[in-house]
Amino acid sequence: MRVVVTIQHPAHVHFYRHAISLLEQRGHEVFVFARENDLAVPLLEEYDIDHEVLAGPQDSLFGLARVQLTYELRLLRRARAIDPDVMTAIGGVAVSHVAPLVGARSVVFIDNEGIQSHRITTPFSHLICTPSGYEETYGEKHVRYDGYQELAYLHPDRFDPSPNRLRNHGVEPDERYSVVRFRKWDALHDVGQAGLSPEGKERLVSILADHGEVYITSTQELPPALEPHRLPVPAHLIHDLMYYADCFAGDSGTMSTEAAVLGTPALRIQSFAGDADMSNFVELEEAYGLLRSTPDEEEGLEIVSEWVSDPDLAETWRDRRNRMLAEKIDVTAFIADVLTTQGEGSAPPRPQPARVSQ
Repeated sequence: MRVVVTIQHPAHVHFYRHAISLLEQRGHEVFVFARENDLAVPLLEEYDIDHEVLAGPQDSLFGLARVQLTYELRLLRRARAIDPDVMTAIGGVAVSHVAPLVGARSVVFIDNEGIQSHRITTPFSHLICTPSGYEETYGEKHVRYDGYQELAYLHPDRFDPSPNRLRNHGVEPDERYSVVRFRKWDALHDVGQAGLSPEGKERLVSILADHGEVYITSTQELPPALEPHRLPVPAHLIHDLMYYADCFAGDSGTMSTEAAVLGTPALRIQSFAGDADMSNFVELEEAYGLLRSTPDEEEGLEIVSEWVSDPDLAETWRDRRNRMLAEKIDVTAFIADVLTTQGEGSAPPRPQPARVSQ
């Protein structure tokens, strides 16, 4: 089979990279296309994944529409030349539009309810794959799986953290440290939403710095006071860094979930959190206790203050992670199977739950 994979975000690289290897091992041809991103393309290069960049980054919400149109037109041109059997993406706006025009199936992965772009994606998609707890439903073409998108690359069968990789960059994993993430709020679905305030960022780092090193990863420019805390490791080692961290906090939903499934106490502070929160965040918090989410900056700072003073925090989260893994699957195996399953809306064989990490 010929499979087209499209990438728009660093997390998409992680999500697909093991599946790409697995598909190629099974004899399938895989073609990867990307939009330029501050980290996505460098990650593709780091993992030695052959790819083609079809469009640059947007510099505004208006620019986002222009870049998206350019991306879809170029993807259509390349897909016509490749004649793929299946096209896949997270979110999948371009894939859902292009695949029917070239006679391919589109397999779209989503885990975020209530996003406006779903209205121009899901009606045109052949197959829509979501975690089992996803609240919305898409009829016969909807396939649910017992996992999170982040378990495609952080499942213990796919991710083997290394303390030596961190030591090579001056980080001692046996010493106390925290990881903090600040993100840009420039996506279409970010209109009217926000994360931490500038003052809140400095207060968060100050609280954590009293209990060890603080390492910041940010897509926004850091103020001079926080610049000394900038991430000391390359981007592809961020999951090693989070795995050994005592705490993660920030206004990124993706990285909060990554920390949670790694068993690192994870705090998400952003206006999206609240009564209408997305199902994956709710499940990680209410069913497994691996994540705390709040739209209230002051509440978030209080949670961090409590965590850094709790000597049993690491053991508590390790036990919670083991329980979660016992009930979830290796999502990479699911991706590879669903992409190569023939027929619209047909579900692949059900993978087995993950083994419990020790």
